[in-house]
Amino acid sequence: MIIQKFGGIAMQDKEIRSKCIHHIKDGLDEFGTVVIVVSAIGRFGDPYATDTLLQITDAFSSSTAASDLAASCGELIAAAVLSAELTEEGVPNAILHGVQSGIKTAGEFGDGTISHIDPSSILKKLEQTNCIIIPGFQGINADGQVMTLGRGGSDLTAVALAGALKASHVEFFKDVPGVMSDDPRKVANPLKLDFLQLEDFLPLLDCERPIIQKRAALHAIKTATPLYIRGVASTETGTWIKP
Repeated sequence: MIIQKFGGIAMQDKEIRSKCIHHIKDGLDEFGTVVIVVSAIGRFGDPYATDTLLQITDAFSSSTAASDLAASCGELIAAAVLSAELTEEGVPNAILHGVQSGIKTAGEFGDGTISHIDPSSILKKLEQTNCIIIPGFQGINADGQVMTLGRGGSDLTAVALAGALKASHVEFFKDVPGVMSDDPRKVANPLKLDFLQLEDFLPLLDCERPIIQKRAALHAIKTATPLYIRGVASTETGTWIKP
């Protein structure tokens, strides 16, 4: 089993989602079982992006149960869209969201943490289909309310699921071919790194827009989960990040 995580850029339109479906089919052929974690579609300004949803009303200026519920809708929409397009391509699949996926959260609305994952529902569903989609960025707290996991929280969802399900690794699909030697927005022609140790990867995440959420990388260290970062529009090799 592997976990595949598709970010907002990878989900942005049908053309790029067709690349996602290609990677999903490859994952199913090679590993047999794929659990997919999706972010909301696109970025701020796109109609279903998380930041766009939080701009619907000024009342969402502070993190509350209501704002987290609204923010979580972007990933639900993304999951439904990808599920329909996979079905159209002849790939049977199922969606598990919220309480269905067994992801339990704690902490504050808008910046929750994953306290526990009960994988029993996911494992039961995997007896029926080998392709499951789980909306990232969210879980259910002790009061049964939706709680989101902070910016980049879908990355944490993917890594935490890998640990709970004992998956081989997590594949992160990005708009870059892997981890680069320098910021491609600032340095021309940076080199792609083929391999990094997780501990050496952490300092690269102390920036305004890290390639994955730092909490996700810390969780990967805790659970000894290998990460593979690669380009969504390419079949070329990416960057392996291992303990």
